[in-house]
Parts: sequence; C-alpha cells; structure tokens
Amino acid sequence: MARPTQAHLSRSWSRSRPEAFKDMKKKQIEYYMGAKLIEVGVEPRAAIYRWSIKTQGDRETWTYSAYWGESKENLLKQESQEQKEQSTSS
Repeated sequence: MARPTQAHLSRSWSRSRPEAFKDMKKKQIEYYMGAKLIEVGVEPRAAIYRWSIKTQGDRETWTYSAYWGESKENLLKQESQEQKEQSTSS
C-alpha cells in the first residue's frame, strides 16, 4: 500500500472571533501539523504548506494542508501552470 503524501487539519469557529484568537489558533494548528508529520516519519522542513479558508454563514473553516513527496511535486507543477496562465491572460 502506498504511503500518503499529504495531510490536512481543519478547525471551525465563528467569523466574529477576534484576530488574536485566529492568530493563536493558526499557530497551534501549524505546531500540531509539524508534530504529526514527525510522528508519521515525515521531515516537516521537506513539506510545503498551504492555508485555505471556507466561509459558510457566520462560520469559518480554516484548513492547513501539508504536501510532501509526489503530492508536493504535483502541487508545485499545478501552481506553476496556473501562474503561467494568469500572466499570459493579463
């Protein structure tokens, strides 16, 4: 069975929460992700990370994603392609 090459952590809270709360939670999630990667045998510095935020009504869901190995390569290729497409359409 192939080993996973990405991981995601999501947390939800009210959009009206203060920025200080969101900053604290963001740092906690980043720390927890690093610890989880070490736990499964992935060097945290070898991964790349991306944040995404989804809003539904008065709730925000923040997702922190880590990519390494094949997933990292694929994501970087995809982002590079998207940048090229944006620069040619401008």
